[in-house]
Amino acid sequence: MEKILFLAHTQDDGTLPNVAREALAAAVDLTQKIPGSSLSVGLIGQEAKPAADAVAACGAARFLAVTGTEFAASRYASDVAAVEALVSEAQATLIVAPATIRFSRALPGAAQRLQGRIETHVSGLDVVDGAPQIQRWYYRQRMVATLARSQRPWFLVVDAGVFPPWQGAPGAAALDNVAVALPENCTRTRVVGIQSPAVKTQTIRPDAEVLFVAGAGWTKKQADGQLHIKEAEGLILGFLQQCNASLGSSKSLVDQSVEGEAVLSFMSHLNQVGQTGSTPRHPKGLATCCHGEEPHAVGWRFINERRAINTDPNCGWAQGKADVLYVADAFQVMAKVNDLLGG
Repeated sequence: MEKILFLAHTQDDGTLPNVAREALAAAVDLTQKIPGSSLSVGLIGQEAKPAADAVAACGAARFLAVTGTEFAASRYASDVAAVEALVSEAQATLIVAPATIRFSRALPGAAQRLQGRIETHVSGLDVVDGAPQIQRWYYRQRMVATLARSQRPWFLVVDAGVFPPWQGAPGAAALDNVAVALPENCTRTRVVGIQSPAVKTQTIRPDAEVLFVAGAGWTKKQADGQLHIKEAEGLILGFLQQCNASLGSSKSLVDQSVEGEAVLSFMSHLNQVGQTGSTPRHPKGLATCCHGEEPHAVGWRFINERRAINTDPNCGWAQGKADVLYVADAFQVMAKVNDLLGG
């Protein structure tokens, strides 16, 4: 009999991020498919009652929490200790958690201390003959593998965008607080604050509805024979701010910074999408000034609706890699789009 633990950490306001609700949907589905299994919820944060109440109707038998100021911010030593305590209290054999930055750093250490195993970037869950199996992509999302383990506890870190977020009415959860004895090394590390970029300069938004990808064409000479870098920056940032979109980039564009060519000031390798970059899962995507060749387009396979703007009607996007291709000048198109959005 599997004892499933949904594991999550709260946000600053005590609620759960959207990616955690997606992992919860996976845990609930797994519980329903495995005969005789039970579900528990384990939360970590400064406070957990709002998050527990929000998912009170998920069918969990127990709601456990590790709370306090020591667990408000991400810190490896305290997070690992909290995860150990929650897994031990729940006697969990399967742990389902969202692939957040905080958990991606702490969960492998917790799995090692508990003599368990861990699978990251889980992209699918299934039950065959009463035993759980997971799916995971390899080789830059070109091959998918189905894996099963007999070792327990088994940590399953679910990627964002794989499952629909769990939906249910809030309630009043009976929350059990779990005590954690923090190791001495926690006293050597103290979180004094968080520095984050201003909203206007933030370009990577994993939960955005739209992914806007810029290619190297934005920084090349245009029809008048001149560069229009500042105009390109204004058009791109204007669209991102008005649509609250996330920004991606082709490899050729981010590589220009080391080649001494003109670059977009807000672009970095963190924005890179493709075979050597990230593989986003936004509902919609718009590619501009990039050719849509395989190394770049491979990062788009999980975008539900793909559109592109290019002046070349025979570019890679036209070869079945985009749902819609606009054969036009991206400067003119985005200027008109921004005008419509602003109006």
